[in-house]
Amino acid sequence: MHLIVLPAEAAGSPAGTPPGKMASTLLPTLLPPVSRAAAFLLRTPPKPFRYHHSLFRSLLASASSPSTSPTPRALVTMACAAVPTRRDLLMLGIETSCDDTAAAVVRGDGEILSQAIASQSDLLVKWGGVAPKMAEEAHALAIDQVVQKALDDANVSESDLSAVAVTIGPGLSLCLRVGVHKARKIAKVFGLPIVGVHHMEAHALVSRLVNKDLDYPFLALLISGGHNLLVLAQNLGEYVQLGTTIDDAIGEAYDKSARWLGLDIQKGGGPALEELALEGDPNSINFTVPMRQHKDCNFSYAGLKTPVRLAIESRNLCTDDIPISSATEEDRQLRANIAASFQRIAVLHLEDRCQRAVEWALKMRPSIKNFVVLLLTSMLGPA
Repeated sequence: MHLIVLPAEAAGSPAGTPPGKMASTLLPTLLPPVSRAAAFLLRTPPKPFRYHHSLFRSLLASASSPSTSPTPRALVTMACAAVPTRRDLLMLGIETSCDDTAAAVVRGDGEILSQAIASQSDLLVKWGGVAPKMAEEAHALAIDQVVQKALDDANVSESDLSAVAVTIGPGLSLCLRVGVHKARKIAKVFGLPIVGVHHMEAHALVSRLVNKDLDYPFLALLISGGHNLLVLAQNLGEYVQLGTTIDDAIGEAYDKSARWLGLDIQKGGGPALEELALEGDPNSINFTVPMRQHKDCNFSYAGLKTPVRLAIESRNLCTDDIPISSATEEDRQLRANIAASFQRIAVLHLEDRCQRAVEWALKMRPSIKNFVVLLLTSMLGPA
């Protein structure tokens, strides 16, 4: 099996339980109340993302896939023109699910014409993480400029677009609605259909935009600040969830641990903790790998954060008052040991779940050859 890593996370199924019985359809687990709230803003019930707007599905299909003539089905009631050929299909994408305001223009054949991002790193430092209301206000201030930059860099205008895609979940509802309102405004003025996007599906499928040789089926590990997923992508719109996050995702654990260790998280908790971990001994503290007794592919990092906090307190490290930049050499070494030990266990947990998922996937689809790992690098550091 080939491993493909893209910047953007004793094995086997329980005795007597076929892998297919343990797996579940991806959407019902993923669709949270915030997605339903955002879908309400679009004035339509939420749709399972396997039935996403055909324009978006066409956009994410590789250029080598069999060509079809999709029929546009807007999520809001608008007049739609005939769907252009794949090369002429032009999509504006808007993403405001958490702490970055982002927009991009992409052609139907997968060519990315532009990308624009406004970071909220200063707010993350000021508030010690994502503060939903502050994040919403930052999105509102940045959204017009970010969208305009994406259009300008692609040398197109709204009138050139075929549709507008926007994240409707998972994410923070206050943040999601900023992007939804912007998408609705553009769609209304220019008579465009809106495509509601489940952004974890988009993470899984973007690998086919940048790797034209990647074909179905493939196994995908999605790692972001708020979600860890193991998904068997059988075809476009056909997914089997092998594992999901039952409490905290790895990005959350990295961020919290980095703050507790007094690190500068302006560029993200993951990069800060990983940098410090290089100075430490990964075997100095015996943290326990989460959920090894559970014979499934789910992730849990809530139980790893508590031992990290206790390790800091038991060593009398005053990380709240003394940032890492002001720590003594001995203090810094203690923090580095905690960071390295945490990171070793965090990665071992990923390895455990991935090994089991590979075995399950091969039982369901023996022809599978590729394992795609998609990392949100701003949260987790270098891929």
